[in-house]
Amino acid sequence: MIQPGLRPIAEDGYAVFIVKLPFRFAPLESHKQSAVDDAIGLITAHPEYSGWVLSGHSLGAPLACRAVQKQSNAFAEMVLIGTTHPKQDNLNYLTLPVTKIFGSNDGVATPDSIMKNKGLLPANARWVEIEGGNHSQFGHYGHQLFDGYATITRSEQQSLTRTELLTTLHRVNDRGVEQSNALEPEAGPDSNRNSSPLAQ
Repeated sequence: MIQPGLRPIAEDGYAVFIVKLPFRFAPLESHKQSAVDDAIGLITAHPEYSGWVLSGHSLGAPLACRAVQKQSNAFAEMVLIGTTHPKQDNLNYLTLPVTKIFGSNDGVATPDSIMKNKGLLPANARWVEIEGGNHSQFGHYGHQLFDGYATITRSEQQSLTRTELLTTLHRVNDRGVEQSNALEPEAGPDSNRNSSPLAQ
């Protein structure tokens, strides 16, 4: 999803950071490496946050995979949306939780092609199929060439996707709260903002 679809997550109290891609899909290798470095650099630039969740849609997903490969201990969880990636890189060794979200009517990243690469992700990865969803409706643009036709609305598809993202963020945030309580049992909350941010 792009910015409008992520706004409700920010309104729920989570910091949302969007890595800007050159030409919107980082066509050159130098662009891809720069995007990966920018994603990892967010963590250094914002030490006030912990428990980072990294997400990527379509061609953003292989960049998310690269960032996790490069510095897996920097992220708490990863969510891949509407993508066949990883396709070449074996990430089944990862210890961080991974969620894969896809649409049943996606004609670009088809369910069959996604499942063909299932073994490249950890065995305990969560697989979430959005019935009636396609590729284009994860974002805010027109119907993409070769995509299937959705049988649910864009609003419905993005709402279901947000629910999964928020479930992930809540889970990471709850783990962080439990850890903080164990370390500082008398410390109370000093802010109404959740500590687990989303980078996409």
